[in-house]
Amino acid sequence: MAELTLKERLRKAALTVETGKRSAIASAMAGPLKRWTEPKTPVDHMLIVPQDLRTADPSFWDELEHDQFGLAGSIVLLRGRSPFEIDAPNATWARELHGFGWLRNLAAVDTDEARDTGRRLALEWTIRFGNERHGLPAEPAVAARRLISWLSHANLLLEDADRDTYGAITASLGRQYAQLSGSWREAPAGYPRLLALVALAFAALSLAGHDRQLRDIEANLAAELGWQVLPDGGHVTRNPALLVELLLDLLPLSQCFTARDRSLPDQLGEAIERMLPMLRYLRLGDGMLARFNGVSGVLAAGLATAIAYDDGSLAPLREARASGYARLQRGDTVIVADVGRPPPLALSAGAQAGCLAFEMSAGKELLFVNGGVPGAAAADWYPAARATASHNTLTLAEKSSSRLIVHRKLEAMMGAPPIRYPGRVEWRLEERAGEVALEANHDGYRRRHELVHSRRLRLAADGLRLIGCDRLDGMSTKVRLRADLPFAIHFHLMPGVSCGLNAGHSEATITLADGQRWRFGAHGAALSIEESAYFAESSGPRPALQIVLRGVTFGETEVNWMAERLAEGKME
Repeated sequence: MAELTLKERLRKAALTVETGKRSAIASAMAGPLKRWTEPKTPVDHMLIVPQDLRTADPSFWDELEHDQFGLAGSIVLLRGRSPFEIDAPNATWARELHGFGWLRNLAAVDTDEARDTGRRLALEWTIRFGNERHGLPAEPAVAARRLISWLSHANLLLEDADRDTYGAITASLGRQYAQLSGSWREAPAGYPRLLALVALAFAALSLAGHDRQLRDIEANLAAELGWQVLPDGGHVTRNPALLVELLLDLLPLSQCFTARDRSLPDQLGEAIERMLPMLRYLRLGDGMLARFNGVSGVLAAGLATAIAYDDGSLAPLREARASGYARLQRGDTVIVADVGRPPPLALSAGAQAGCLAFEMSAGKELLFVNGGVPGAAAADWYPAARATASHNTLTLAEKSSSRLIVHRKLEAMMGAPPIRYPGRVEWRLEERAGEVALEANHDGYRRRHELVHSRRLRLAADGLRLIGCDRLDGMSTKVRLRADLPFAIHFHLMPGVSCGLNAGHSEATITLADGQRWRFGAHGAALSIEESAYFAESSGPRPALQIVLRGVTFGETEVNWMAERLAEGKME
């Protein structure tokens, strides 16, 4: 367990005060002040129905017809019961159930039976949970997702509904909007609070008689977007996946402003224009996001939808210094590297210890990948997925470059242990003679071992050769350790990619799914091929291989390595 530093103890105290303040405000909003602060206009009809940009899963209805309810990578057997009577397999499953995002799957089926099922479950939720102000169904982020889902699928819920059903659902929409208006401040900092404000904006634009609340909602939304979306378009948590989630809500929200003949708030339009180029910057050749700081493997459809809104008029991003990511591209080879510090303590529960790690694609095939984030059904693997050893970078003394802060109160506030370190990361990109090179270093091991990890990546002009160098040395003076420390430099391969050592064990040959062959060699460390795990699958970790360069350091060490694409027919 890492003890808290003085600065972190002060920050924890501030977080505790902030959490208490938010709870007090929310309680006040739910108490005597409620009649002054909550919207009082009843909902009798909707002015517009927001678009749902997320892709529906038609297999959901097939499962439901077989008495199964599948969410968040887990399927439960209903046995004739309502999903609201089932013990949830995990909290993520429960949040998705109460968030009603699965309504899109029923809407896609477009049958009377599917629509009746959606209305029935919405009515049941209203009866069971509609008046609850505490617990998981009332969490601001869950309530926000539910409000957005009901608004976006109002046609399913309200069209051809009888009078009582129509009245019950619209009354519930009004109550949910009113409750979220009082509780959004209680949402944790970051994405949950932003999502709550997005939901309130959707509701104020969609529900008749709620225009008067829109000015305050716009102001609060603008303030959140202003600090959460960084100047380069990244999210303050450094989680690229959140850009997709945000855009899938912000894009239809912008359409709602247009549909209501209202001016698009500047912060909203500017945030969208920053985020879209950032998504392209973080994509590899297979079209997917690089697996850093929270990215899993289930974003393909949403990412493609969001990217489609970039019509080419937005200038490509040249570098992402605020977010801490670097991109190298030559020929059909793309590299994305993590060159940033962890996000602020309060936002670091989802961050990973992958400083100076990189991912690399060759054409549409992935060559080197990080482990990614496991789905909710494999949550036990989450600590392993966050570790430096699950990333394509160097580990020292079998430790990560960041340290988990295992602290009960912090973990309760944030949902997972936050991380700290590296405290300093420096990097620069250079272009010379057609090549592009990244030089970077971090001090994540300095406090424990007085050593700094430096890395240089040099990509050839044709993209067919990557030359790398990893160094360990002192901050400003030579360091002689009391005992040699083991180090390992990891290069994880995608599942299905084959890899074999040559006769002398000095080089390895990597064969990709499309037949590409790459030769990998190194000097200054022993090369081996070992087992690995790829976590970024909703069904659970998949076995894979990794190349590992191992050695020991007495204080200063340099390892040089190279990955080179072999010409067709060329023998290694």
